[in-house]
Amino acid sequence: MGRITLQQAAEWCGGKIDPKYKDITFVGASNDTRKLQAGQLFVALKDVRDGHDFIPAALEKGAAAVLCTRADGNYPAIVVEDTRIALGDIARHERQRLNVKVVAVTGSVGKSTTKEMIARVLDGTYKVAKTPVNHNNDIGMPMAVLAMPEDTEVAVLEMGMNHFREIAYLTQIGKPDIGVIINIGTMHIEHLGSKEGILQAKLEIREGMPENGTLILNGDDNLLWGQRRNQDFRKVYFGLRNPDVTVQGDQVSEGDGSTSFTVRTGNEIFQVTLPLDGIHNVSDALAAISVALEMGVPTADIQRRLAAFSNMEGRQSVYKAKGFTIINDSYNAGPESMVAALNVLGSKEGRKIAVLGDMLELGINAQAEHYRIGRIAAEKADLLFAYGPTGERMLSGAVTGGMIGRARAFTDRARLVQALKIAARPGDVLLFKGSRGMRMELILEAFLQD
Repeated sequence: MGRITLQQAAEWCGGKIDPKYKDITFVGASNDTRKLQAGQLFVALKDVRDGHDFIPAALEKGAAAVLCTRADGNYPAIVVEDTRIALGDIARHERQRLNVKVVAVTGSVGKSTTKEMIARVLDGTYKVAKTPVNHNNDIGMPMAVLAMPEDTEVAVLEMGMNHFREIAYLTQIGKPDIGVIINIGTMHIEHLGSKEGILQAKLEIREGMPENGTLILNGDDNLLWGQRRNQDFRKVYFGLRNPDVTVQGDQVSEGDGSTSFTVRTGNEIFQVTLPLDGIHNVSDALAAISVALEMGVPTADIQRRLAAFSNMEGRQSVYKAKGFTIINDSYNAGPESMVAALNVLGSKEGRKIAVLGDMLELGINAQAEHYRIGRIAAEKADLLFAYGPTGERMLSGAVTGGMIGRARAFTDRARLVQALKIAARPGDVLLFKGSRGMRMELILEAFLQD
């Protein structure tokens, strides 16, 4: 990661500094004193709590300087009107200074997994940096850019959003050479109105791309396939069901915790095996393969690196604990990913228990989608524990689907955990999944406690 002087950073963001501190340097940035590392820039954000209240703690932990809206002159600081915007300005200039190749990933479902797969297949051919967990918004992504090592050749940046113009802002910071849109689902439809609105929000990724940039799109998604006639950027399509895509997967087989498939592109055909359950992971892998082929990664390296892929905690992590098989997919959820997770649960041997939290930000679709997921849970699971204000609607769907006496709804986390401990027995397979705001990992942690 590059050392940036306060003078340079102030020029980039239009901030003011005390001249005696102009040669102070910082490496990376953080807005959380619990995670702050010595030598970083502390960003005082006004959020639930005012970050300025934590400046003394940040300096005590070794912050090199502070990005803030007010300072008393007794410590190195860059004073700006808006620290959030200033952070983005500093990151945008640092990205330009490093002159790296940038791959930006967005979509409704599977962004983080796809980002991890892309970084995995590129790493070794290139020196790769990537956004860490949760760093896909207007705070996290700029901090990820500022954390990139000086010798980075390729940066893989995840871009999330739940409102219009959020990706437009991120793409102006990241300036991607390759933009990847993996799908258009219904997450965040409450704020964006329709799937067409979600499409337009995702397509904002184009605004920061150069004229010779490349868009990599899912050809199985009707809305994305409909973009093929636009002449704005070169497009590469991947898919499983569409025979006209450039990178096609077929002959998918699942078993023993892995998924294998064939990749066809041009005159080349090769086999890939993922150490993951679920056909939905194939689509994410095809996106990563498309990026790798665009960037000249040899086929043998793609095969080897994906065969050794491991996902982040909370993204369909399957493991044994206390005599149970746990499917920890607790990080987030929308209707599409919930169906995919239930399909994985349904493929397992043993009694199956679905512990499902509410799917948030669905707006007027919330009642219908939770009912639909309940119906699907009745097909895939033996027991359902629904959690959240819309859990009763999920319960209704499960009962309609035939899950009589085997489904319960809770709004109290402790009561759910107590009931789950009574119902579960060794050998069961348990799926934990829900939107980020439902904190399903806490239910999992409490369940596994003695």
